[in-house]
Amino acid sequence: MPTVLHGEANLTIWSWLRAIARPTAIVLGLGIVAGCQVIPGDGPWMNDASSRTTEALPFDVIDLTPTTVVAYRPPATVDVPSVTSGLSAGGRIAVAPGDVLKVRIFEPYEGSVFPTIQRPGADLGAQRVMDDGTISVPYLGTVAVAGLDLTRIEQRIAGELTAKGKAQDPQVIVEFVADRTHTIMVSGDVKNPGRLSILDGVRSVVDAINRAGGLNNTPAAQAEVVVRRNGQPILQAQYSELLAGHDIPIQKGDEIVVRPNSRLFTVLGAVAKAGNVELTKTNMTLLEALGAVSGLNDERANKTGVFVFRMGDLQSNPNARGRVFRLDLNQPVSIFVAQQFGVQARDVLYVTNAPLYEYNKILTAIYRTFSIVGIAKGTVTPTTTF
Repeated sequence: MPTVLHGEANLTIWSWLRAIARPTAIVLGLGIVAGCQVIPGDGPWMNDASSRTTEALPFDVIDLTPTTVVAYRPPATVDVPSVTSGLSAGGRIAVAPGDVLKVRIFEPYEGSVFPTIQRPGADLGAQRVMDDGTISVPYLGTVAVAGLDLTRIEQRIAGELTAKGKAQDPQVIVEFVADRTHTIMVSGDVKNPGRLSILDGVRSVVDAINRAGGLNNTPAAQAEVVVRRNGQPILQAQYSELLAGHDIPIQKGDEIVVRPNSRLFTVLGAVAKAGNVELTKTNMTLLEALGAVSGLNDERANKTGVFVFRMGDLQSNPNARGRVFRLDLNQPVSIFVAQQFGVQARDVLYVTNAPLYEYNKILTAIYRTFSIVGIAKGTVTPTTTF
């Protein structure tokens, strides 16, 4: 006896097959014509970037090979000699109006105008540098000190005392009491924001941030430092880059701003863990980026379809074009290429699905269509009669 379907329609096996043939053909045909795009996916159908010329695309397609990857290597991490090693914390800093100085004068002989170093009374007290750049010294009157460092001020006072016959071989010591002008401002995401004196040994940007208590909540790899001088930015870099040896000296009046700047790249497609990933280092490579998401998904990934999308710098160049870098991991040399390609912030790393995985999705859709059609006919239960 032939197989029959018991239900409201009481269809034979042949009428049941005719009922499902049309929707099945439609699903299969659409899947083939549209390049499987009727089946949900994690990203674009990248055959478009492979089969068309770059002139017809709004971006440039670049195959990553040992030759082309040279232009996209990450910056090398090198030990840069400290640019602040020759700076002085106080001896070579010029005095300016508003600073407060401590002046002490000694003479080598008893009975002189000024006491010897063993006796008290040589301290002339705090001397504020006036707006005209002078201080007041007994027996000399006003002495111009603005624009001079401490050593030259000592020499000037001693020379004038000798020239006017007020002292014999005087010894002069000048120190800063209060710094009013040699200061910098540190603000933003630091533990103790505020004004710092560069006379306290603050010589560089990293020094200043450390004196402000260091970073507050932002990891070093995600902190951006902006330095403004005379109202104009002179440095904008990641804090980790400064720690790597690219620190710069500071000057009085500088403003240092520390702010969070999450440097992320996005991973989509057939990988073990898709999502946004932090750039934990300035020279992360494509191979390290794949490792950060636990690599490719063995069941889904198409090893010939690893793509990196990078938007052009439209702010500085309105005519900039995006670039799509394509890597074929089936080639053994591609492992070395991936070790040389530098990943940048805002890159999008996309791994396409393998063709068999796409076909499997089509077959799954067809199977579901069979099930839906069977249910639509009304509680259809196939049985076999012998």
